[in-house]
Parts: sequence; structure tokens; C-alpha cells
Amino acid sequence: MHTTAVLLTAPGQLDLAKVGLQAPGRGDVVVQIHHSGISTGTEKLFWSGAMPPFPGMGFPLVPGYEAAGEVVEAGPDAGIPVGTHVFVPGANCYDGAFGLFGAAARTVVTPASRVTRIDASLGSAAALLALAATARHAIAGPGKAVPDLVVGHGALGRLLARLTVLSGAPAPTVWDIDPTRRTGNVGYDVIDPATDTRRDYTSIYDVSGQSPLLPDLIGRLARGGEIVLAGFYTEPLSFAFPPAFMREARFRVSAEWQPADMVATRELVMSGDLNLADLVTHTMPATQAPAAYRTAFTDTTCLKMILDWNAA
Repeated sequence: MHTTAVLLTAPGQLDLAKVGLQAPGRGDVVVQIHHSGISTGTEKLFWSGAMPPFPGMGFPLVPGYEAAGEVVEAGPDAGIPVGTHVFVPGANCYDGAFGLFGAAARTVVTPASRVTRIDASLGSAAALLALAATARHAIAGPGKAVPDLVVGHGALGRLLARLTVLSGAPAPTVWDIDPTRRTGNVGYDVIDPATDTRRDYTSIYDVSGQSPLLPDLIGRLARGGEIVLAGFYTEPLSFAFPPAFMREARFRVSAEWQPADMVATRELVMSGDLNLADLVTHTMPATQAPAAYRTAFTDTTCLKMILDWNAA
């Protein structure tokens, strides 16, 4: 078996290529991908060469962990019938290529236990389920507080703000230095951080991935406040101790979603309470993958780029 996939052979060197697929097992499904999303966080770091050593990393590499498609073959123990539409959070199924995270391909093989059943009506927006579940994981659960400040109004920052409003908590303030990113807010305010005089935030969620911001964020905390690092940081994080000491600051790192987050997020999306479709600002055929990745990583108006695999 072979498939057409996005293949990253070195930083900045990306194109479509034919790669081998491992044979499916009894509990696997073969999924024909309709749409996959491009992450402007981790995938950009791989593309630019800025990603620090990461488990499973190597070249050539099939990127992507946001994909949606249809089951076209199912093993006898899969428990998912052919024709089911599913979200695929990545796949490690390639011969001669690393699958980190391996969803940017026309066809993938993956254990049925890893996919999430979805409604076909979600269309390309279904590829954003992992991002929405990641936002939900950051704020939901014991000992976690919803944000009253979100730093960054990209796709993840918008989802954090929307989920906070949906929870019934007071609407957060959102910062963004780019005027083109201060639109699209529903039920909360997006402002230039230079105009913000507050110094009493209790829960600051940073999705910018910008390490140098940390000292300023500490200065914005109320006593006992928390900073949640929800972005991905390539540089060491550092800060002066006295300001953090005076505020008795707390720090938390938020990682990827868990199965319970995906279930809860899917229900919010299917009920219509959480909208993902308006976060898809750009769509390009998978045959134009190199241009699509450049646009996703360099155009600040691009919140989420979707690769359409239907013509691949």
C-alpha cells in the first residue's frame, strides 16, 4: 500500500510525495483523509528548524495531527464500520518516513481506538477538533481556573476565550499586538497590551509561545495568581525572582488533550454551542501543499489553513 503525503525532508524543504503504508492489523482502520489542518505552533517549528529535540522526530517526516476523513477499510476487531466519518489525531503508519504526527496524507492506517467518530456535516472544520480539545484541556478539570487574560488571539486563543464564555465565567480580556488579529471576538474584548493598565489578573493564559513575555506577565498578576503556559516555547524560560516572590506567583504548563476532552469538545461542536468553522480562514488543495504551508506560517491573517485532499 502507498499513499500521497506531505513529506518534510529537511527544515524548509516540503512537498508531496508517495510513501509506503504499513499493512493494517485486526484492530486498525484505513482512513481516506478529506481535510487536514496545518498547525502554526509545532509544525512551524519543524518546518523552520527551530523545534528542539522531540521524541519520534527525524527526517523524512510526515507532519500533521489534525485530520478528518472516512473509514474505507476496517479490521475485524476495529468496531467501526466502513463509511464512518472520523477525526484522526495523527498516524505512525509509514514505511521509510517518520510519522510525527503523521496525519497530513491522503490515506492513513491507525488503530481504531485513536479515532473519534464525527458527523460528516462538520466538513473541513472537523480538523480543528484537536485544537479545541487542547483548549478545553487547559481550562477544565480539578484545580484549574478559567482565564481572565489570554495572551494571543490566534485560533487557540480564540478557543480559550470562547470556552471561557461558554462556561458561564466572566469574559476574559484578550491581548494581541497585531491589529488584524483584534477582530472576530464574540462576547469578549481584544485589546493592544500597551493600552492595558491592569495589574491584578488572577489567571493569565499565554498562547504566544514568546518566552521574553514572561517577566511582563508576572508583573500583571494579582497576589497568588497563576500563569498558564499553553503555547510551545523553544527558548528557555527565565524571570527575575523578586517580582514573582512578591506576588507568590504560580506557573502551570498545559499539554495536549486527553480522550475526555475530545468527547466533551465534540459534544459542544455538534450541539452548535462551539463554532469552529469561522476559524478556517484559508483552504488550498493538497496538491499545493508547499504554498499552503508558507501561507500558514507567514500570513498573519491566516488563523487556520486547511489542506483539501479530495483532489489529491
